[in-house]
This record gives sequence, C-alpha cells and structure tokens, in this order.
Amino acid sequence: MKNIRNIAVIAHVDHGKTTLVDELLKQSGTLDTRKEIGERVMDSNDLEKERGITILSKNTAIKWKDYKINVIDTPGHSDFGGEVERVLKMVDGVLLLVDAQEGVMPQTKFVVKKALSLGLKPILVVNKIDKPAAEPDRVVDEVFDLFVSMGASEDQLDFPIIYAAAKNGIAKWNLEDDNKDMTPIFEAITKYIPAPSGDENKPLQMQVFTLDYDNYVGRIGIARIFNGKVKKGDSVTLVKANGEKINGRITKLLGFLGLDRIEIDEASAGDIVAVAGFEALDVGDTIADKNSPVALDPLHIEEPTISVIMSVNDSPLAGTEGKNVTAPKLRDRLFKEMETNIAMKIEELGEGKFKVSGRGELQIAILAENLRREDFEFSLSRPEVIIKEENGVKLEPYEYVVVDVPDEYSGAVIEKLGTRGGIMKNMMPLSDGTTRIEFEMPARGLIGYRGEFMTDTKGEGVLNSSFLEFRPATTKPYKRKNGALISMENGVATGYAIFNLQERGRMFIKPGDKVYNGMIVGEHSRSNDLEVNPIRGKNLTNVRASGSDEAIKLVPPVELTLEKALEWIEDDELVEVTPKSIRVRKKYLDPAERKRMSRKKS
Repeated sequence: MKNIRNIAVIAHVDHGKTTLVDELLKQSGTLDTRKEIGERVMDSNDLEKERGITILSKNTAIKWKDYKINVIDTPGHSDFGGEVERVLKMVDGVLLLVDAQEGVMPQTKFVVKKALSLGLKPILVVNKIDKPAAEPDRVVDEVFDLFVSMGASEDQLDFPIIYAAAKNGIAKWNLEDDNKDMTPIFEAITKYIPAPSGDENKPLQMQVFTLDYDNYVGRIGIARIFNGKVKKGDSVTLVKANGEKINGRITKLLGFLGLDRIEIDEASAGDIVAVAGFEALDVGDTIADKNSPVALDPLHIEEPTISVIMSVNDSPLAGTEGKNVTAPKLRDRLFKEMETNIAMKIEELGEGKFKVSGRGELQIAILAENLRREDFEFSLSRPEVIIKEENGVKLEPYEYVVVDVPDEYSGAVIEKLGTRGGIMKNMMPLSDGTTRIEFEMPARGLIGYRGEFMTDTKGEGVLNSSFLEFRPATTKPYKRKNGALISMENGVATGYAIFNLQERGRMFIKPGDKVYNGMIVGEHSRSNDLEVNPIRGKNLTNVRASGSDEAIKLVPPVELTLEKALEWIEDDELVEVTPKSIRVRKKYLDPAERKRMSRKKS
C-alpha cells in the first residue's frame, strides 16, 4: 500500500490530459511495445476519437520502479462534470494541467474548486510550453491566484510545478533544464502525492465510482478499496445509498495494468479494482464486510440543468431508415443508459415520451448520437432549462462564460450576450490580438447561441462555459429572429423548386431528398413562417426555346448537425433523428392544427 499512488488528471477541455497519460503509459514501459498503438489510446469510444474530446472518465495503472500509480483520465468539458466529481473522491491527489498559452479557463476553475474542497494535493503541470505564444510564468501566477481565491490550504498552495510538452514526451522541473523524458512527473507523483489512507486489517469497505457492463458477467463496478482486503469468491454485503443491504459473492476480481484488465485473486486497501457479482450495483454503493457492513458517505452529484423531450418518431418517414422505432425499445435503451450514466435523469411522460435531463446540450447530443448509431429513430424537442423552486422563489441555472475573440469582433459578441441576459464581469486583452471577456449569464440565454457566435467571430472565437449556481429566474426563452420555410407537400425535392426557393432563405435540403407536409426545408429570410412547395417540377412543352433551358445554379444547403438543429429549433418544432438523416419539422404537421395551437397558446 505504501507503494500505491492514486491520482486524477484534471484540466480544461483540450489542454492535453489524454496525450499526457499516453506518454506516461509509453515511457513507463507499461504498454506492450510490440503492439501498434494509436494516438490518445485512452479515448476508446468512437465519438471520443472523432471529436477529440474525453467523454467518459477512464482509469489505467502504471508501473514505475517499485510504484503502482493508478491514473484516472477525466473529461474536460463542463457537460461531463458529473464524471469528474465522483472520480475525485477516489484519489489522493491531482495533476492539474494548464495550457501555457491559454492559462486558467472556466473548466479549470470548476475542477480545481472540487479538488481543493476535497483536500486533494495538487501538482501543477504547465503543458504545451513549446507553443510560440506560451507564457509559463504568467500561467503559474494565474493558478496561484485561483488557488488563493478558492480558499486553498497552506499545503495546497505549496504545490510543485512541472513544465511539459506532453506531445513531445518532455517534462522539466525548470524551464532551462535539458530533460528529454517524463521522469519529473513520475518523481513528483511518488514524492508529493500521499500514499492512500486506510487500514487493510479493518473490515472491508470499498466504494463504486464507475460502472461498466459485460455480456458474460453482467454489471461491473470499478471501485476503490478504502479499508480491508477483498478476495475473489468472498461473501460480502452491498449497501445501497438508501440503506438497503444485499448479500452476495464476488464472482470476478480484476486489476488494472496499462490498457488491460487482468484477473487477480486479492487486493487490499488503497487499490482501485473492478468487481462483478451484483446486478443491483450503482455508483456510490458500498461493498462491505458481511459481518459488519458499514456504508461510506454517498457521492454527491450536481443536479442536471437542461432537459429535452425524447419521443418515438411519428413523422410520415418513420421506420424507413432505422430498425429500432418502437417505444419499448427506446425505453429499454434509455433506462440502460441510466445504469452507467448517473449525471443524467430520465422520466417517462407517457406512451413513447421521455424527459431526458443532463448538464448541457452537448451531453444530450452525445446520447442522441450514440442512439442513432445503434439504429434508433426518435424526435427531440427544444432544450429547456430546469427551473427549481425554493421557498416560493423560482430559480434558474446561471453559467460562467469565457470567450476569447479577435479584437475586431468583441463588440458584436458583447452586444449579443448582453441581449441574452449576460453581465460582463471582466475584459482582458491577450498578447495574440485577441480579447478574453468573462460573463455571468442565464443558461437559457446560451441555448442556440454557439452557432451564432461562430458566425459572428468568423470561426476564430472560442467560447467556454461552466455551471455557476441557481439564481432567481428573470429571463424569458430567447426567440429565433428568422421564420421557417415549411413544406406543404409530400414527395422528393427537385432542383428546379429549390432554385426558385433560394431567394426566400437558406435551404436545409438538396435535390433528391425526401420531404413531407410540415417538414422544415429551410430558414426564411424574414421573421414569419412560410409554406412552400419544394417538389414542384418544371412544366415541359414540345417547343424547344433557346435561352430558357440554362443550367440552374444551386447554393449548397446548410448541413444540419445534431447540435446545430437542437440550437436552431423553437418550442413548436422538433428534430427528427434517424441513423441516416437529421431533419427539422413542426410539432403539428397539419397546417390547420398548427394555426389552432398557436391561437390557443397566444
């Protein structure tokens, strides 16, 4: 146990956590050099590889000299904050990575606050020192100021500093050192991170912080042993969060080494292992000694702030592109998601309708993207913020928002965020011709803004946000300025019809796409909705006329991604998601019913 170290790697999104863990794995000799290993080996999920972000926290173990170092790679995006919170309770220290150019960002603050409040010992790694605009000394000062403002203890303020370029596999104690590998990081972990507390002679107590599933052994809980020893085949008691006790047996005990899980016979206090044997296993549950089952403190996970209604696809094209189209299949899949994803909540609202609540639009979009890859068809409503009520006062979630924008676009961004309820808190020019602006604003003001922000800053701006707190609700949902172009016919879109509709607005469809009555085929250039016919063909005559048969020129349509579509829609619209397409439609397809409903609402 003296030679075990448990650490989590925390940082803002894209500051190089996964790359750093890769290098530690390679340089410690833990990975088999004969195997072909790609980049970011810890990002195992397809969506993680495509988007280049970590979505699920993952653990690995590194052997260095006589030490076993359990490393947990955490997500940097605020929508997956639930993953970070529960992981931090399982470790004794953190490697805090900060980009040498960008410095302290919103998510850095979010994770640092959690780590410091749990009393964890931090090691600062100033990463990407090879960037041309890197300012390592400024970053160290920023981190120190952040720690002071978060109320860090004397011990936490006395943090070791390492300078690194993880991509090149280099870490240094001092910037002028001539080091060529990651040895300083291994030295810092073994020297400054305390050995795990706990007593292997006490009765067993281990807590589950991540779940996995295996078709052969069922649910697997990844847990840290706080006290005692555990052996394969032991009879133990599972203590649930509500106090319920279930007796059972450990059927499988797995240890970690590199990217592999290896079967082991026993493990003792301080180690992180995977166990199977209980179907009722949940995150936060305690596996305890059968004779004296004492539960550990339950894990606190922050509440979701945003929700959507997910329902069975009922459009005229339903069932033509996906296999899983029925309500029971969707229900089973959503409740299976709940088994491993504790930061999300799902409630059934009636036949084929489910309210899915999460920490942000990205988290919900990732779930939807996973479902469509599994051949599901469904529709999503506009994301809504979750309003809480305390002592008769309605509260809404507020976000802390940081934008880095080229100087010439800062005025447009300040104006837009101001109209959406943003209050500017700080403005700071950066050395590379950009300005960093900090806001506090209601979460509902951010819904639908990210796409607009990219347009306003010509794709050069960076916007980051993290949950701040619930405050008295004052804002109304932000309305889209443009209306929709709605198809009035069922059929296949023609190039001739789209050519004539182009001057009315931006199109979402191309020739050959299937359309139906009530489907939205484009964004109107004015504020009202307009019904159009996208399937009209050209009337042909027997007479050939020179000049009237020129080739038509079509503007490329707007490519709708899941996030873009969710941001774009209004309350009376839905996103139809199938394995092959993402379409936007009106909730009520019949024009007469639409008019009746809008009259009723107004």
